[in-house]
Amino acid sequence: MLSDEEAAALAAIDETALARTLMELIAVPSVTGSPAESELQHDLARRLERLDLDVDLWPMDLPALRADPGFPGAEAPRDEAWGLVGTTRDGGDGPTLILQGHVDVVPPGDLSAWAGDPFVPRVTGDDVVHGRGACDMKAGLAAHLAALAAVRAAGLRLRGRIAAHFVVGEEDGGLGAFGTLRRGYGGEACLIAEPTAGTLITANAGALTFRVAVPGRAAHGSARDQGVSAIDAYLPLHRALASLEAERNTDPAPLMAEYPIPYALSVGTLRSGDWASSVPDLLVAEGRLGVRLGEDPARARAELERCVAEACAADPWLRDRPATVTWPGGQFASGRLPEGHPLPDVIRTAWSDTAGGPVLRERGAPYGSDLRLYAGAGIPTLQFGPGDIQVAHSEREHVSLREVVAVTRTLVVTALRTVGTK
Repeated sequence: MLSDEEAAALAAIDETALARTLMELIAVPSVTGSPAESELQHDLARRLERLDLDVDLWPMDLPALRADPGFPGAEAPRDEAWGLVGTTRDGGDGPTLILQGHVDVVPPGDLSAWAGDPFVPRVTGDDVVHGRGACDMKAGLAAHLAALAAVRAAGLRLRGRIAAHFVVGEEDGGLGAFGTLRRGYGGEACLIAEPTAGTLITANAGALTFRVAVPGRAAHGSARDQGVSAIDAYLPLHRALASLEAERNTDPAPLMAEYPIPYALSVGTLRSGDWASSVPDLLVAEGRLGVRLGEDPARARAELERCVAEACAADPWLRDRPATVTWPGGQFASGRLPEGHPLPDVIRTAWSDTAGGPVLRERGAPYGSDLRLYAGAGIPTLQFGPGDIQVAHSEREHVSLREVVAVTRTLVVTALRTVGTK
């Protein structure tokens, strides 16, 4: 089932070093937009250089990227951002396989909810690693590094190339991937090691950040009948948005059908009022609008704007002073691997030949990711990596080292079968 070259590369996987790398990556608090995000990019560049890859580490031109019509949006403030690509040197005229991963993590939230410092990795049992970024996606980065190290340690000469794309800003829009693609990097296929819980994610729904500003009329709290609370004015809009979500989730695409709400419309923040005894004259609601597979984001925006306008037109207060809708922050379109592309079968066979587990099934995901940027650039892309998205972004975030090793073994064989050896 395995060629001699594949067997040699698998034998070269250093599981101890893989676990150590994962711990070291978690220990860097690379929260989106923080200085540690850049720190980790420089650390990873040094790791790629030690693997004898051609390394390109560059400061991104943020003003130029933000001015680009295709800019995917951002939420975290940044003074700098670094791109990083490492490519194997010895390739010929064969294809290039991209191993992609993001270095940024979301903030840890309420520290008292964690069993310890979220950036001090801890191990429970004999193989479960806990910490912010453990599965989303430091484990995927560690797997990519270990797979590259094994191929190099086995001394194999490749017909094509393996390129590591390590990016910033995935969590708030995709700045890093966008900048990497704009720099001219590409390939024949891309594998993103996001946590997929033993499945192949071949499609992502999109997600558009929206903001709705709802006016009220200020008054003293003791004379609230003389004012109009923006909180009360918002309530019919909230009900209208719930109806819109139900409407947009009828008859989802087959890849999304397993999810109760494939294209969620969620209001994440409400801000209103500046004094307890005043009637608030403004409410600002921010949330995310799920984008259906294959849907033009402009159409999705138009549907939400129409929903808000119709609700305002039916309300006595908002009829003459309607709420306003804007679209700040991350703007994730949907994306998918072309039907019939061979990459899923290559990964399934590699998984079977190395891990011997159940056949990897294919599904879509209800969240946005960098997949859509690579797919939009004409690069067939899917997600396959260690961990479960259900515990990501929470104080329960963890990953199994055994799963990280199994994914690494699959990545090694997938890479060799994709780029070929001489």
